[in-house]
Amino acid sequence: MHETDSQEDPTLTPTLPAAGRQTYAVFRNADFTRYLVARFIAALGMQMMVTALDWEIYKRTHSGLALGFVGLSLMVPMILCTLPAGHLADRRNRKSIILGSTLVLAGVSLGLTLTSAFIALDQNVALFQLFVYALLVVIGVARTFLWPASAAFVTALVSREELPRAITFNSGAFQLSCVLGPSAAGVLIWLTHGAWPVYAINVVAGLVCFALIAGIRHEHKIPPREPVSLKSLITGFQFVYKNKIILGTITLDMFAVLLGGAVTLLPIFAEEIIPLHNGAEGVGLGLLRAAIPIGAILCVFFLAHRPPLQKAGRTLLLCVAIFGAATILFGLANRLCLGGIFPAADGVWFWVAFGLMALCGVVDNVSVVVRATLVQLLTPDEKRGRVSAVNSLFIGTSNELGGFESGVTQHLFGPVLGNTMATGAILSVVVGGFGTLVVVLVVAWLWPEIRRYGKLS
Repeated sequence: MHETDSQEDPTLTPTLPAAGRQTYAVFRNADFTRYLVARFIAALGMQMMVTALDWEIYKRTHSGLALGFVGLSLMVPMILCTLPAGHLADRRNRKSIILGSTLVLAGVSLGLTLTSAFIALDQNVALFQLFVYALLVVIGVARTFLWPASAAFVTALVSREELPRAITFNSGAFQLSCVLGPSAAGVLIWLTHGAWPVYAINVVAGLVCFALIAGIRHEHKIPPREPVSLKSLITGFQFVYKNKIILGTITLDMFAVLLGGAVTLLPIFAEEIIPLHNGAEGVGLGLLRAAIPIGAILCVFFLAHRPPLQKAGRTLLLCVAIFGAATILFGLANRLCLGGIFPAADGVWFWVAFGLMALCGVVDNVSVVVRATLVQLLTPDEKRGRVSAVNSLFIGTSNELGGFESGVTQHLFGPVLGNTMATGAILSVVVGGFGTLVVVLVVAWLWPEIRRYGKLS
């Protein structure tokens, strides 16, 4: 395990309570701190880019189905590349994989910048979609190789005792980027009436991340080479299948995100159902996109100042159930507003929706921390890359396939059945929330080990 090169300042020790020193001791690790800052900057730029891309696609196409194809474009390369990505993360230098993937993502952002800047907003819609979906496929490939290498890399930067808090703060940094990124993107769109400046900022963020990661001194110790075989490639799947706790938690999270996510349809909610106010185009979407990570950040600080969860399994199941219920209420509340039963007044329903999305963020972050901690703690280092790749496949494809599912069901419940775009979006969200509650019951029954799992350490 990596040992920090910096020593605690004895002059500060008396002023910090013991709990506080334990909570933030991981930040004395210079390599971990550098990694955390780098990933935050990269995630900030990516969140800005995703928000701008959703806005631009809907602005050009006015189609929920077009938004759904964003998820499909990102999902397909995950499925195709997960096995080689996991094998590479265990058999090659993980730091080099992270650096290479980061450069590719910066290059794709440059491509989006040029595409958005030189294709007029009201012209060549089909050409724009062709370029964008092609670039999204490249993003999917790069992220598929980045995620397992990054997840396995961070475990070598901290001690086993520090790992749960390191993962908590890592999640917190990502969620903070999800707060600031969409909001910043929304403001930039409002000021510039275009998305290309946001894409350009993501290019810079990628280059800064590359420079910071390159400065980390820790290097992954590569195990002896073994021939690439089907058995080696599927090791991660075999390990996950045999470990019922990991299999159950990943399955729970995958189907909850697949069915219960409303994020893909937020451009429709922000523009047609609960607009913040006239003249704030892009700002309302940015705020709604930021609501979930705001809730998650509050959860991060709560978890960081508490001992490890004592009944992690039951807490996980309860939080996913609350996620589904809050998603249902989000859809029903907006239906009341849209139907005129309780008309919106001065953006009141916008803030009700914001609060429900923030609640989803609070409980979702518990799921993220529990699952990520268990995957790393219960997996041997020589298999972490491949198991992390399986984890990324389950969660990543559920995010993207969930986006596609939301776009398709919105299209079916809306235009196909003769309803409005707004009604289709609301029905899609409510049905997905009920589906999440069913998944919680099924997982709790199939894998009783999760219900019985105790202390998260």
